[in-house]
Amino acid sequence: MSQDEDDVIGRRGSRPKGVARRQEILDRAIEVFRERGASGTSLRKIAEAIGVSHAALLHYFDSREQLLVAVYAHAEQSHDDPPELRPGIDTMIHAARRNVGIPGLVTLYSTLLAASLEAEDGVGRDFFTLRFEGLRRSITESLRLQQREGLVRDDVPAEHLAALLIAASDGLQIQWLLDPGVGLESTLRTLGALLRPRA
Repeated sequence: MSQDEDDVIGRRGSRPKGVARRQEILDRAIEVFRERGASGTSLRKIAEAIGVSHAALLHYFDSREQLLVAVYAHAEQSHDDPPELRPGIDTMIHAARRNVGIPGLVTLYSTLLAASLEAEDGVGRDFFTLRFEGLRRSITESLRLQQREGLVRDDVPAEHLAALLIAASDGLQIQWLLDPGVGLESTLRTLGALLRPRA
């Protein structure tokens, strides 16, 4: 899911130099979290790890949560699925293949998602609520089309399949973080086989 220009998490910066500086901070933070994750790291420690001042972070982000959600959102926007991939099992498999190389960001995602469930409101809860709504919508639309084309079984509602795909992907990522022997890609391929029409 991509963010609209008006939906930037934190403050964008009022001048081109400020916008570029914010982008640089997020790019550096992605590299740090790619390697380390962000569990138990204070805003001050994050600033130190990415080589900026604590004041520089506070200029763009009001809290640690706001920064971490912005980092994850920026990382998600920084990659594009190949155009031939349609929302659904193919994009989930592609994401799983990519995520194996970035366990720190997978940990960041899982940590932020868990924290968002504990809060009644806040930037994390808002972000994930909108993210899941957007994913369910785009995958449902794609699966409905694939059902009409005879590529996906049509005896189950597309919206149920979409929600189950997202749940399977997220659940498998958590299992993989605990046990890297869990086959993310291969298990999702098995799920894809179950989605094909019955002979």
